[in-house]
Amino acid sequence: QVQLVESGGGLVQAGGSLKLSCAASGRTFSYAMGWFRQAPGKEREFVAAISQSGGSTNYADSVKGRFTISRDNARKLVYLQMNSLEPEDTAVYYCAASGWVSSVSQASTVGSWGKGTLVTVSS
Repeated sequence: QVQLVESGGGLVQAGGSLKLSCAASGRTFSYAMGWFRQAPGKEREFVAAISQSGGSTNYADSVKGRFTISRDNARKLVYLQMNSLEPEDTAVYYCAASGWVSSVSQASTVGSWGKGTLVTVSS
């Protein structure tokens, strides 16, 4: 099972940018990867996903055009570039991996979770 560690969260003003990173450990990196988030009092929701090769991505409508997911398979890293941040983006962001689906867009398909990194966007 792959271990995931997120970093890069913090406090940013509305309109600003942050870049999250997720480092994976293990012998291989043959996983579909994704980012989810959970705001206080709300359920965990899908944010972005990327295929094993990096050739396919998909996004939640709420972040489309503002967030970009990418991966570096040689370094076993996944990134989430977040631009034009809004207070509604405030949440704990979780990295996710799955070895049996091509796109990690549903929490039920996730095999491994990171512990999360907090993003706070002030107005």
